Amino acid sequence: MILPYDDRRRPILPVGLSHAAKDIQVHALADTGADVNVLPWTVGQNLGLVWNPNKATLRLAGIATGAHAMPVLIEATIGSFPAVTLAFAWCESDAVPLVLGQTNFFMEFDVCFFASRQQMSVKPKGW
Repeated sequence: MILPYDDRRRPILPVGLSHAAKDIQVHALADTGADVNVLPWTVGQNLGLVWNPNKATLRLAGIATGAHAMPVLIEATIGSFPAVTLAFAWCESDAVPLVLGQTNFFMEFDVCFFASRQQMSVKPKGW
């Protein structure tokens, strides 16, 4: 699947997220420099996630430095490919974008960036 970059020249993917019988459509930044997938606060709330301060043990860096985050598993669908389970750091802040990072988006999908054409190719591993 070939996708264009957004109008700000960023590799943004349309993603379907599902959790607890709730489905939402979002856009996420594919970031090879991010160690983990990051889920903003409101997106998690829209999926029906419940914040548990006892599980909020993850510490994020970069734009989210100092924000608390909790690990969550969410079903994600890219295009017409089968859904995969992605692990997210659900951040107690909306000051972070929805990010698809090394753990575990880039473990589940092969992504090729064609920056000069402002396009990227995405397919599940093994396809």
